[in-house]
Formats: sequence, structure tokens, C-alpha cells
Amino acid sequence: MTESGYGWVQVGVGFTINAFTWGQTASYSMYLAHYLSHNMFSTATSIDYAFIGGIQFAVSLLIAPLVTVIARKLSTQPPMLIGILLQTVGFISASYATRIWHLYLAQGLLIGLGLGFIFVPSTPVISQWFSKKRSLALGISSAGSGVGGLIFSFGIQAIIDDLSLAWAFRITAIVSGVMNLLAVALIRNRNSTVKPPQLGFDTKLLVRYDVLLLLGWGFLSMLGYITLLYSLPDFSASIGLSKTQAAAIGAYLNLGTAIGRPMAGFASDKLGRIEVAGVLTCFCGFTCFTIWTPETNYGVTILFAIVSGAVVGVFWMTVSPIAAEVAGLPQVPSLLSIMWLTIFLPILFAEVIALKLRRPGASNEYLYPQIFAGLSSVLASACLLELWRYRRGGLFKQESRRND
Repeated sequence: MTESGYGWVQVGVGFTINAFTWGQTASYSMYLAHYLSHNMFSTATSIDYAFIGGIQFAVSLLIAPLVTVIARKLSTQPPMLIGILLQTVGFISASYATRIWHLYLAQGLLIGLGLGFIFVPSTPVISQWFSKKRSLALGISSAGSGVGGLIFSFGIQAIIDDLSLAWAFRITAIVSGVMNLLAVALIRNRNSTVKPPQLGFDTKLLVRYDVLLLLGWGFLSMLGYITLLYSLPDFSASIGLSKTQAAAIGAYLNLGTAIGRPMAGFASDKLGRIEVAGVLTCFCGFTCFTIWTPETNYGVTILFAIVSGAVVGVFWMTVSPIAAEVAGLPQVPSLLSIMWLTIFLPILFAEVIALKLRRPGASNEYLYPQIFAGLSSVLASACLLELWRYRRGGLFKQESRRND
């Protein structure tokens, strides 16, 4: 297993893909804040806008088994090219939306399909190039979503203010399309060496206790992740911050992501992937209760955005190496496909639940969403704690057999 050379090129490729897929998806919080403060579509409600963001994210995961099979038959690049086309068409179509159902189809469905076709084939690639430094490599790669989110959070708000919402969509389409095409030109898998089965859905994994615990972690952590990611800019507005300050909060969250994920990856390689992911997931819930809930000013909101941003997305940079640790490297594509289906529902409904829990007019209208996000993260960390205990017990049994 190579640990250098072209493997680090793949880290750069992954960084770029994360920046211009998940980075721009993270910036949906800016669109959401804009939609909630402007009556752009007469028949739309806040739930409609929450669903659009959820659909964009969730659809990209729902199609994972199909895309995995397509990647097996056609290799990595062809489905990614399809995804770039769908993503670009989605953004351009959204720029001409005049009805809420136009946004559902364009910003929700089309962009979501594009994301799925781009990221699913690329996800297992970095793990194929690294073993000892796998978490560090994936941490650097996943930091791209933070850098991308930082760029898009400031950029989208500035474009909306200076030009229009339509041009924010069009410029995003051009920039994302060009950068993702560059990534496709450079990406290289090692399927001929690793020989992964690339089954879209291997049901044998579903009867394993350790796999179910891993899936439980993903399900619960996504409830907290989406709530925090999409709610923070509108929460900022609810405590009296300006549009510019609210946009900056979204950017600071992504800055925390860009800083925290490589550090988490390095720590995972040194201290254990399951252990570090569990501790950071729990810490994210802790910050929701201790910092986010009582905060009422700009400075503390910046602090929370950076600190929580560093840990809130730990799932995305550790799920692949933990999947390799739990199921073995050849089974990573199949286990990840199952994971994407598992987190489909929490991603689709988390922000809808959060907005339903919101109490407009209250002194802290986001109190219940804050509790919801914190509790979800703490419960998710309990799944990893049990996974660590279970696997540790299994290792002790194997060691005892060797000694006997």
C-alpha cells in the first residue's frame, strides 16, 4: 500500500471535490437564510425551504447503491462526468425559478443527483492509496468542504447583495463545474490492485452488530449535523445580527471545519479512529449545550461556529477509514452505500424538525433545535463507545486464543 507519490495527488483531488460539492452544499444555509427573510415565492413556507436543502443532500446519498454499480461497470470518471452535468444544469435551472416547485426540482433534485454522481465514485479512492496515514489523508481531503463552504458563504452573500440570487446560482455553476472537471481529469483508483467487490448493497453486512452500531452513529450524528449546519445563519439573524454578520458566522463554521478535520485525521491515526470520532462527536453535543444554547452576541457566536465547525463534520472524514476498519477495505464501497441509505432520512428531515421546533418570538427561538442537535450528537457518540467496547472485547478474545 503506497503512502506517498500519486496518493497525495488524490488527496488534492478529494479536497477539490469536497470543496465544490459539499462545500457549496454547506452554503445552502445562506440560501435558506435569504429565503426565510424574503417572500420570494408566494406559496412557499419555511418547511418548503428546509425540505429543498434536505432533498439536495439526501438524494445524493439515496442514489449511492446505483452509482456504485455504475462505477463498477464504467469505472470512476464516467459517473462523475454525469454528475457534473446534472449539478451544472441544476444551478442554471434554479437561477430561472419562478415557482417553489422549480426550486424543488432544480436546487433540490437535480443538484442532489449531481452531488451523488460526483462524490460516490470518488469516496473510496483515497482509502485505496493509504493505510497508516489514511485518516490524515482523508482529514486533509475532507477539509476541502470547509474551505469550499468558507468561499461560498462569503461569495454567495456578496453576489446576492451586489448582483442577484440568480447570478449567485450561475456563478456557482461555472466555478463548481470547472473545478470538478479538473478533479475528474486527475483522479485515479486502484481497483485493479485492491479488487473491491463494489456491490451496491451487500445485505450480509446488516446482520453484524458492529456494522449496526456504525450505522446508528451515522443516523444520529446527521440529525445534529444538519440542524447545526443549516440553522446557524438564521439563528444569528434571530438574535439581532446583520446579514453580513450572519454570513460571516456560516463562513466561520466552515473555517473551523477546514482547520479541525486534518487535526482530527492526524489524531485518529495516532489514537484510534473509532475513539477519536466518538470523543469529537460527544464534544460537539457538549458545545451545543454549553456554548450555543446560552449565547446571545456576535463574539460568542463566532467562538461557537469555529469550535463546533472543527468537530461537527467528524463523520465525513472518519466514516470511510472506520468502515475499512470494521468491514475490511474490499467491503468499503458496499458498507458506505448502506451508510448513505441509512442517513438519508435524518438528512432529509433534520432541518424540517428543527424549524418545527423553533419558537418564533421567544427570547431564544432556537432553544429546542439546540437541544435536539446536542442530544443527537451525544447519543451518536454512545454508539461509537459501544462499538469500541465490542471490538476491544473481540480483540481480547483473539489474543487469548493465540496465547492458549
